[in-house]
Amino acid sequence: MFKYANRYGDVYTFTKQEDGSVLWEGGFKYCRIGWPNVYKKAYQQYCKDVGSKGMLPMHIEDFKKDVHEMIYNENHEYVGPSGCAQYSHLVYSDTNTIDMVDASGGPYISTHMNLGERFDSEELKGLCVSGFTPVETGYLISTYNEYDHLEDRDIIGGII
Repeated sequence: MFKYANRYGDVYTFTKQEDGSVLWEGGFKYCRIGWPNVYKKAYQQYCKDVGSKGMLPMHIEDFKKDVHEMIYNENHEYVGPSGCAQYSHLVYSDTNTIDMVDASGGPYISTHMNLGERFDSEELKGLCVSGFTPVETGYLISTYNEYDHLEDRDIIGGII
């Protein structure tokens, strides 16, 4: 078990479970949670519109940035929305999936965060966050190993 005290003195415990998940317990009375944005419908409509003009669409990762971007002039005054802002109404949050938990006073934990590095903990070393499930005493953090992406694959040359 790893204990963490935040800037208000609230203590949270992190207990690694047999299945590799981590039970995060403590006081979550004042807490923010976040949900991931879903861009599928917005990006599909953008691709359809751009394709109908005979142009190639930008990559989805560039679209995700552009759809939220605002344009400012050299005096840092707002000029208007980006070129893809017209699709922003099609972007929505997946409220069935938690990708960030921010307890008042800390800690802030989000998906893909390495818990061992975040807390400088040997117990949690190499565990990266894949998601959160609310439980009665806090959250069950689903994890993956920081090197899972390097597992043996059927690729030419392989990784040694």
